[in-house]
Amino acid sequence: MDSTVLTVRTGSHASVVDLTDEAAKFVAGRGDGLLHVFVPHATAGIAIIETGAGSDDDLLTALEHVLPADNRWQHRHGSPGHGRDHVLPAFVAPYASLPVLNGRIALGTWQSICLVDTNGDNPTRQVRLSFLAG
Repeated sequence: MDSTVLTVRTGSHASVVDLTDEAAKFVAGRGDGLLHVFVPHATAGIAIIETGAGSDDDLLTALEHVLPADNRWQHRHGSPGHGRDHVLPAFVAPYASLPVLNGRIALGTWQSICLVDTNGDNPTRQVRLSFLAG
């Protein structure tokens, strides 16, 4: 297995960051195998979604409806509503595994690999890309 870590700046507000280009560069020329994408944080996740047509904003809106940033959460350290950030990985898993065929990630036409981060308290994230050859 080969692995590398990306440092991703997500900023101080909820965000969806497209990692597809970085992941494609990582697997380029490697043949067949599996790409595993993992975010080692308790308040972020990895989603396979369409980006650029509003779906990334729609995802954040949906998460805000399901997980509002208010005082209902028992986990209360950090900024107001931070408890919801700790529930996020139950809805948007902190990992994704994708097939790689002939050095290319086998994504659908409109699919992108995205980091989802609702936690504005931590503006920088690490994402581990791992390749397991077939």
